[in-house]
Amino acid sequence: MDVMDKIKQAVDTHPVVIFMKGTPEMPMCGFSSRAAQALQACGEEFAYVNVLSDPEVFENLPRFANWPTFPQIYINGELIGGCDITLEMYQNGELEKMVKEAVAGKAGQGDSAAQ
Repeated sequence: MDVMDKIKQAVDTHPVVIFMKGTPEMPMCGFSSRAAQALQACGEEFAYVNVLSDPEVFENLPRFANWPTFPQIYINGELIGGCDITLEMYQNGELEKMVKEAVAGKAGQGDSAAQ
């Protein structure tokens, strides 16, 4: 599978996915750590892709949505942004609302599985 198709599949398959350095349990950079913590604080499961474990994704993700940095958070297939935007959205209550609606919408389709 082409790497861009692999990225698209992760974005399309999961209602909420973060492409990050490391994992939510073991983040490998401060920005990824803070963004993952904001998602965890929303109280719903979300998928993640450790870009450090897949050099092809690491190299090509910035081209996917024309966003140069990590982490990248996608909700319902749409790029929300990186760490700063995610934290701002969390602080004003938008992130939790979007995450809960995305997960509830996906569950309504019969598939609420996340990594």
